[in-house]
Amino acid sequence: MPKEGFKTAKQKNDCIEAIIQELVNRNVFLILGHTNPDEDCVAAMIAFSLLAKKFDKQVKIFTSKKIPENFKYLVDIAVYNRIDVVTAIPRSFAVDTIVICDTAKPGMVDANRKVMQMLKNSTIRKIEIDHHIGADSDYIGNPGYCLVTEASSASELVGQIALKLRAKKDILKKYVILDPLSRNLVLAILTGIIGDSQMGRYLKSSREKRMYKIFSTLFNDILSTTTIKETNITNMNQIFDQLKQASEKEKHCFQYIKKKSKIYKSVGYAILSGEDMQYLYQNFDDDDIISTTRNLADMLAEVSGKVGLVSYYDIPEKSDLIQFRMRRSQNYKSYDLRDFLKKMNIHNGGGHEGAIGFRVPKDLVDDYPKYVMSIVKKVNTLLP
Repeated sequence: MPKEGFKTAKQKNDCIEAIIQELVNRNVFLILGHTNPDEDCVAAMIAFSLLAKKFDKQVKIFTSKKIPENFKYLVDIAVYNRIDVVTAIPRSFAVDTIVICDTAKPGMVDANRKVMQMLKNSTIRKIEIDHHIGADSDYIGNPGYCLVTEASSASELVGQIALKLRAKKDILKKYVILDPLSRNLVLAILTGIIGDSQMGRYLKSSREKRMYKIFSTLFNDILSTTTIKETNITNMNQIFDQLKQASEKEKHCFQYIKKKSKIYKSVGYAILSGEDMQYLYQNFDDDDIISTTRNLADMLAEVSGKVGLVSYYDIPEKSDLIQFRMRRSQNYKSYDLRDFLKKMNIHNGGGHEGAIGFRVPKDLVDDYPKYVMSIVKKVNTLLP
């Protein structure tokens, strides 16, 4: 039947809650859009993928054709966050959730024969995120999982999910998510909002204009306070340009810490010294460093096949702690990383079975590299 907006705020909130629970409970996500995707479609697919990766899920974006070159910075963000953009679905990719973004009706879905079979599979959850409503539209997702309503863009709707998630402190703590609205996620959302509305010029209803103002103001505030150091940012175009530069900068940060990578049997690890951290903090901001250490731990887990560990020696201006990020490979399920915290009697830390973070006071460690290697070897002996 033709798509229509939610009749009550409760219906919309219940739908967002249901989608958040699927982000928690499901494991393997395939993200789809429409044929010949525009800015909002590409941005929404990547924004939702980034949300799913924060929960350590396996994520692939399917597109039958190469994504246009002018969206390369978004594709780079996806690849950097270990999100594959593919034109064929590997047989080993056991999809349990499909997310369809910015697509008005089933006939417009960008899909090959295998993807169409998946869409017909009743055991696979179908989530839909779209702002097209009216006569020439039709639902694709499962009832209760269609976030379909008036909005400036599909990307804005992904932003609304992230905002709801931001208030769920118990979930954020479990998955070691500092803030769901990270810079790259905001960049993707902002791309869709700006692209689909042409900076707000094409909005029709007073509600769309109001929501556009709310979100553009909100994202302006987030970006100007967390990632932009200059104080003379006066419009969204400038913030948008700054964001793209910041994302490019983040890649350079990743390349620096990647050089520190080593493998010990089943554990990939990287040790960042005090001198390394002085260099990093002189050239990059907190958001760069936090996100790159997490991404490197992810990469090392996949390279080693079991576990990745990144340790960094905080500079005195930041803390008197040694920080650790530990991740488990997507294909290795035999060890709950939380058991390591119990075994080592570490109380300043937490996470879930596939990813943990913990901290150790510097004054308890005489030889930092030797201490980290002792942890690496201990982890290796504990792995089944």
